[in-house]
Amino acid sequence: MKTFLRSIRSAVAATLLAAAFGGAQAQSAGYLLVHFTGESPQGEQTYMSVSTDGLNWTDLNNSQPVLMSTVGEKGVRDHAIVRSPDGTKFWILATDLRIANGKGWDAAMHAGSTKLVIWESTDLVHWSAPRLVDVAGAIPNAGCAWAPEAIWDPASNAYIVYWATISPLNGTDKPRIYYAKTTDFRTFTAPQMYIDRPGTQGIIDTQIIEVAGSVGGFKYVRASGDGQITIEGSQSVLGAWTTIGDLSQIGLTGKMVEGPVLYKFNGENKWGMWVDQYAANKGYLPLTSINMGSAQNWQAVPSGSYNLGADRKRHGGILNLSAAEMTRLTTQWGGATPINRIQSSNFPDRFVRHSNFTVRLDPNVSPLDDSKFRMVKGLANNTGYVSFASVNYPGYYLRHKNFVFELAPYDGSPQFATDATFKQVPGLADTSASSFQAYSDPTLYIRHYSFLPRLDPIKNQIDRSDATFHVTN
Repeated sequence: MKTFLRSIRSAVAATLLAAAFGGAQAQSAGYLLVHFTGESPQGEQTYMSVSTDGLNWTDLNNSQPVLMSTVGEKGVRDHAIVRSPDGTKFWILATDLRIANGKGWDAAMHAGSTKLVIWESTDLVHWSAPRLVDVAGAIPNAGCAWAPEAIWDPASNAYIVYWATISPLNGTDKPRIYYAKTTDFRTFTAPQMYIDRPGTQGIIDTQIIEVAGSVGGFKYVRASGDGQITIEGSQSVLGAWTTIGDLSQIGLTGKMVEGPVLYKFNGENKWGMWVDQYAANKGYLPLTSINMGSAQNWQAVPSGSYNLGADRKRHGGILNLSAAEMTRLTTQWGGATPINRIQSSNFPDRFVRHSNFTVRLDPNVSPLDDSKFRMVKGLANNTGYVSFASVNYPGYYLRHKNFVFELAPYDGSPQFATDATFKQVPGLADTSASSFQAYSDPTLYIRHYSFLPRLDPIKNQIDRSDATFHVTN
């Protein structure tokens, strides 16, 4: 981690110098990957990782979700992240889908959600609550809206949002790419056909990148899953596209890899493409290219030359970062937070634990992981406040509801963040221990009553003892 932080400090200096020579070069300190991890109970949520070189990645938030979807199917996949042209806003778009709930792929494809899940931010740290936008509902017999992406189109003076929808058309039921225009990611134009391959061949997982300087002869390049990973070039987002080739030319076919993710390396005429080795269940393989006009130019990065972090990365999006953005992200969610247990001061054989999502103080906790938490930066205030993140239920936090505690998944709402945020202060009955004030009302403290944690005012010595805890390993 120390080496990682030193790299960030060096990148900060480089970025300040680059900023003097133009905004395009100012985005040179690192990269953010927004992704999901798989079909586990918490895998279909929003995870983040950062890198200073685009090849070696550090998971944020202790490899736990940063954002949780509480809308639609309450799960998200296939993330994209978008920066506004002036750099003042960001959006995360994702597929509204939760395979972990057991619905099955056939239902997901043909009777799934036609909506996207969208978050909005001005700083990459504080995000809006998730919202649903129905982009594909107007497509006749639409079965889904998968793998959304977006790019700013100067010719349209709008963002082009595009995704895959499976629906019957001209006698063929298959995935095609549709698009809509938006200026605010709230109001969208009617969906229109964007890419339709001949015959029965479907197409999914399209991503477009603008090629600075038109290296290779194209202003825009896109990669899609259509039986291969097909690469195409164009001079405009909504114009005619020319086939450049596919990855079979370097030994990778569509039966081996899917979900291409494109990005540019900072300060270099070099581009990256990640492909998911789904057939071999190996996760992402990074590729690089110095000529976007050639498919044969793509090369696999040697296995010892990249590190994708601790958790599994699945189909996501990569955003180039400024030094200030990298610092904000690592300050908020970087580093490894220790695992702790919360021990009662006046009943030292008892520890705070969850059981079936209720919270109590028990001796001899079994399983032991039910009493393990990470004291992370407060969800409602990351300066001087903490929240208690469950170790064995990633994305779940201790929060009070009507002054009684429960373990619940973070839903991204301001109310949840407030209810799950506390100030750690010297113990009311023992200053070598700790007490925890409510963020919403500093006259209220976490205390146990009949071994059930509550949020209460403190009136006497018994209350003070009940509100004092030791944070142990």
